[in-house]
Amino acid sequence: MSAQRFGAEPSKTARNVILIVVGVLFLIPIAAMVQFTLRVGQPVKGVQGYGVQHYLDVFNPANESTYDPLFQGVQNSLVIAVLTVLIILVLLLPTMILIELKFPQFRKVLEFVCLIPITIPTVVLVVGFIPAYQVVAQIFGSTPYTLAFAIGIICLPYAFRPIATNLAAIDVTIMSEAARSLGASWASVLWRVILPNLRRGILSAILLTVAVVLGEYTIAAFLSQTTFQTSLLLIQQTDPYVGVIFAVFALVFVFVLLVIIGRVGNIRGRRSTRRKSRVS
Repeated sequence: MSAQRFGAEPSKTARNVILIVVGVLFLIPIAAMVQFTLRVGQPVKGVQGYGVQHYLDVFNPANESTYDPLFQGVQNSLVIAVLTVLIILVLLLPTMILIELKFPQFRKVLEFVCLIPITIPTVVLVVGFIPAYQVVAQIFGSTPYTLAFAIGIICLPYAFRPIATNLAAIDVTIMSEAARSLGASWASVLWRVILPNLRRGILSAILLTVAVVLGEYTIAAFLSQTTFQTSLLLIQQTDPYVGVIFAVFALVFVFVLLVIIGRVGNIRGRRSTRRKSRVS
């Protein structure tokens, strides 16, 4: 007889069942979206025709003027995503590491500040952003890329939590003191000791930040900027198929990004494990 199981951890069969059920729940609406984009014309005698005509129309040079705002919105959103990720990595990550090493008494204060945006509706935040962006427009110009400053604030809770969880799982203070006692500089401690151990938290924060940027509509609409979501809504009024097609593309893009980030994390994790085994 097998040993009696205690605790909340499910068995392997239960985990597989849960995984299959959740996967089906996610795949059904995506499959319905793909099926909708493949429809061609109206049903004839109850039979619906299917094809890839709508996908070809999107990339047809003859329709360039029609779909150009949508491609411009995609480009703007991708650049905003890159800028937002840089803001998170340059400002939030060093601040969290510094507080963890030197000022642990301010840990709760930083957590409170980073989690505030998730408790306030985006529409309310935009009301405060409008007068601030009048100054931003005078300094940087009225371009869609300046939305990275505002969306960076919206992304703070989603970027903070994975990094904070990763920091809580390792003892940064002991690791840095050990590296310093061996003669490593603070730059070496940060680059070769702390950041490799925060790899999973950083990659998760990047993924969530990109997903939030691609789905952000309210800030861009109120500040009259062209992004993926605003241009998608505009095009969808004349061609509903295009809106669903690009929604599918966005889901595939985020999924591929998730797979790439997971693969990078696993590859580096296996390399570090091999190095430790060689040393031992």
